[in-house]
Amino acid sequence: MDVEIETLVAALDEVSEASFGSWTFWLGQRNGYPVVVSRTEIGLANAAAATTLAIEHYQPRIIINQGTAGGHDPKLFRGDIVVGSASFNMGSYKTEYTEKGQGIHPRNWQNFDMTMYLREHGNVVKHNHFKADPALVALAVSLAPRYTKGQVVTGVIGTGDEWNRELDRINWFHQTFNTAIEEMETSAAAMIAEAYKIPFVSIRVLSNTDQHGQEFEPQTAIDCQHYVLNVLDELIVSM
Repeated sequence: MDVEIETLVAALDEVSEASFGSWTFWLGQRNGYPVVVSRTEIGLANAAAATTLAIEHYQPRIIINQGTAGGHDPKLFRGDIVVGSASFNMGSYKTEYTEKGQGIHPRNWQNFDMTMYLREHGNVVKHNHFKADPALVALAVSLAPRYTKGQVVTGVIGTGDEWNRELDRINWFHQTFNTAIEEMETSAAAMIAEAYKIPFVSIRVLSNTDQHGQEFEPQTAIDCQHYVLNVLDELIVSM
């Protein structure tokens, strides 16, 4: 969304804008280092397309996916930041055969382990999740003392083209797959980064959580971008 990228774009110098199909990119300088901001739009397909386009056109050394998310972990509140240690496609299912009239049984649906395939060195490799780059995770978490809006933790990110508000379902995801948050882009971007072997991390802020009755707050997206800028500045120093 625009609110999830406008602060990043405003923090760049010498900005130029480019569009490829429906996806827009801003190329600029941050402390003299080239940085590209991508508005991926919403959802897995958009995130995969935008990430692929960014890689093909700009050859990034590192990819940071960032933005808002809904809370799963009851220990987290609106404004807390989750640095994704791993992500997976939360919306992929396989169901066993049942006869007509035998009902629908979501708790028995088998998730995730059959859907994320990449071809590596000519061989098909099956992924049930994508791990973030450990060094990027460590760097992002190390800057937690600079963040005054909430906690900064690591956690598992569930991605799906869905917005869950049934607390029993949210708790089932958290208890079954240890999800900290849910959102709609990370695992798709992570899959593309894995295919190109580019270090990747996702930094997401809880903009809302039904665990505590906290509705969507746009300011959290701005706060997250300021945190990402801190991470970016530390990365640039180390380049």
